[in-house]
Amino acid sequence: MRRTPLLLTEDIEGRLARFCVLFAYHSGKIENDQITFPMTREIFASGRVSNYTGDLRTLHEIENQKRCFLSLRPYVEKKRMMDVAFIRQVQRTLTEGTYDASRLERGERPGEFKRHRYVAGIHGAGAAPKEVAERLEKLLESVHAASVTDHFLAGVYFHAAFENIHPFADGNGRSGRLLMNYYFLIHGIAPVIVYEDEKEAYYRALEAYDVYGDLDMLADHILTQQERTWVRTKNRRNRRLSTFVTEVADE
Repeated sequence: MRRTPLLLTEDIEGRLARFCVLFAYHSGKIENDQITFPMTREIFASGRVSNYTGDLRTLHEIENQKRCFLSLRPYVEKKRMMDVAFIRQVQRTLTEGTYDASRLERGERPGEFKRHRYVAGIHGAGAAPKEVAERLEKLLESVHAASVTDHFLAGVYFHAAFENIHPFADGNGRSGRLLMNYYFLIHGIAPVIVYEDEKEAYYRALEAYDVYGDLDMLADHILTQQERTWVRTKNRRNRRLSTFVTEVADE
């Protein structure tokens, strides 16, 4: 029997600001190793990084995460349901100023569905460009259906299917993880940090869905990540998120 996911409580709501910083760090670092926690924390606190000499794209990715969290807050409060326009706006906010020259030369733009075929994972998942809009519409219909009662599993399914569709030229992982958490929040479920030091297990779980249609591995992984986010971790016994944020900042 699958473990019960954590619900959104007043205690968790009070710590969402700290959650956002740590989520942005891990979600960004999964695909960009230049991202650091002190850099992420500084951008969320002051909007800038002191004495930075690295790649500007890295800064834009972190700044965009902050902008996206701020823009989504009123929608979470109103419990706005996702639609295709909403998804495109989230991806546009997350990837503004981060598309590389090769993608731009091919006509790809933030917030627009991919014009060319891009694949994900070792098994080459990814819908053809002409199929993206229809497949996203069907995915949204399924997770918003009145018959859905397990919103945790529906959120995990949304993430798996979204990554399988791979609707954009870039930023699919960051968008998918954020949209999954948005779905959790509007349905009263505690959001999840997908930790970058467990990304190989995360990728294997996504591949299990791509190849076999198996959602169990990803659901179990997301549950484990949720417990690590809010309750305890294997190596940090009984330490909660507020403590963990301080520890990471000091590393």
